[in-house]
Order: sequence, then C-alpha cells, then structure tokens
Amino acid sequence: MEKQKNVFRRSLDELKSPRALVITSMLIALNLAMDLMGLKIYLTPELRVSVGFVCNASVGMLYGPVVGMMTGFCTDVLGFLLSPNNNAGYFPGYTVTAIVGGLLYGLWLYKERPSLLRCIGAKLSVNLICNIFLNSLWSVIVYQKGFWALLPGKLFKNLFLLPFEVALLWVVANIVLRQFRRVFSPSVRS
Repeated sequence: MEKQKNVFRRSLDELKSPRALVITSMLIALNLAMDLMGLKIYLTPELRVSVGFVCNASVGMLYGPVVGMMTGFCTDVLGFLLSPNNNAGYFPGYTVTAIVGGLLYGLWLYKERPSLLRCIGAKLSVNLICNIFLNSLWSVIVYQKGFWALLPGKLFKNLFLLPFEVALLWVVANIVLRQFRRVFSPSVRS
C-alpha cells in the first residue's frame, strides 16, 4: 500500500514541472488531432485500431497515474467539445472511462520500462475494464440497450484487436521513452 501511495504522490509531484505540463499538453493535442482527422488503422471495414490511445498511454508512462487521469479527463472533454459529430450530447460516464484508462496506463507503465508484458497488462486491463465493462454500462444507460446483449460483441472486438493494440503500444512507448531520455537526460555536452 505504501508503494502505491508513493506512485500517486510522485505522479502528483510531476505536475510541478513545466516540462511535464508542456509535454502532456502536446500529447493531448496530438491525440485530439489524430481523433479529429480520423486516424485509424483499418483491419477490416468494421474492425479498426484508433491510435490516439498511445498518447494517453505515453503520458501515463512518463508522468504516472494522476497525470494520466487528468489527461483522460482533458482529452475526453476537449474531444467532445471539438468533435463535429457530438449530436448525442455529453455523457459524463465516458469521461469516467477516459479517467480510469489514464489511471491504468499510469499504474502499469509509470517509472518502468515498457516491456511487452507490461504493455499486455496495461492494454488488457484497459480493454476489459474500460472498453468492455464501463462502456457497455454507459451504453445501457444512454441507449437503453441490454448489457448482456452488448457484451459478446464488445468482448470479441476488444480481444481480437488486443494483439494489434499491444504491438502498437509497445513500439510507440519504447520510441517515446527512448526519445524522452535522449532529449532530457542530464549529460555533459561539449
């Protein structure tokens, strides 16, 4: 319990850094831009991998669960406000899903090398908790659809896309971390 408390405390302390705020803001903007441009990897016409999640995962990896949760909140609310297709209205449940996603990425990836196992754990927990369970719950509330009727389709889609999303997360997270360390590591420059 003490170690987890330290993770949240360290993550909260990251907010004192102007660098963390700027990089987080840039990754939020990049996520929003990719979503607004409809940047997705299409496996079939119905199955597609949205790539914006790697920005939120990168924030969780670099700055922890607290900053990850704030990023999820900002990305969801700003995404709703900027989206030309927000005719359905705002529902706060989806914001809760985005916040939980940021929490999970931060817990799995913060201050750790993004190994394949950590990326699998992070993406699997986000898919199960956020995409399958919470989003099904919100669909029941918003669209009055049956939870058990929605579950098989969401389960199949998320488990089918999982290997592609994990591979994308693993590659991007390692590139982000390598570049972050290269640019911001204290070193003697001549």
